[in-house]
Amino acid sequence: MSQPAEGEPRPAPGSSQGQPHQEPATRSTHRSRSLLRESAAVLVTAIVLSLLIKTVLVQAFFIPSASMEPTLHGCETCVGDRVLVNKLTTHTGGVHRGDIVVFHDPGGWLPQASLTSGLQSRVHDALAIIGLAPSSNDSDLIKRIIGVGGDTVEGRGGQVYVNGAQLKEPYVFPGNSPSKVDFRVTVPFGKLWVMGDHRSNSSDSRFHMQDPGNGFVPMKDVVGRAFVIVWPLDRVGSLDTPATFDRLGVSAAR
Repeated sequence: MSQPAEGEPRPAPGSSQGQPHQEPATRSTHRSRSLLRESAAVLVTAIVLSLLIKTVLVQAFFIPSASMEPTLHGCETCVGDRVLVNKLTTHTGGVHRGDIVVFHDPGGWLPQASLTSGLQSRVHDALAIIGLAPSSNDSDLIKRIIGVGGDTVEGRGGQVYVNGAQLKEPYVFPGNSPSKVDFRVTVPFGKLWVMGDHRSNSSDSRFHMQDPGNGFVPMKDVVGRAFVIVWPLDRVGSLDTPATFDRLGVSAAR
């Protein structure tokens, strides 16, 4: 084995002759870059999964008004309930009488939303798009299904009837009449008749009978069924279908 000529530098013990020595700063830079790449990959994966979940499975919404009290709390100037909405419901077993559903404005139910600006609003909207914040879409509403396609719904003498059977509605806001408005409609197939639980403070199907859609909500406008309150913590709980609808039999809208 050849030996270094006299006067040539000898390699340090444990080092490989002919290989450049890597400085500590260079190794640190490589580790930082690797960490950044891994973090970016994790972030992109999380965003893609959030978009997939929001688009196909569930989405969070907050309640901006008092129209569904006492079941759901909300107001324009306070922090309202946050609910999760099952978006698969309308594609699998359908929605039923008594379910609470989120739906797009069928047209004319809400005033034209004013555009808001500001960094906080833009950040919230961006997070809502990927499903990491509750939707604050001003064109979405939340109500309870009272009638599905084929049902005859009637408001008479302060009470609500479905197919001739009077509803016992313990979820109606205390002190409210189930309906001070008299009406009688037959729900077309593929549509819903919806009402808020706070009957004296809900601009629901009863008040849009003169609109082009006659107060009915097309199934195509239904986002999904609200099934649980997730915020605030002291109100966390499931949103079950009231037993009052059991006597009417199972009927799903699809």
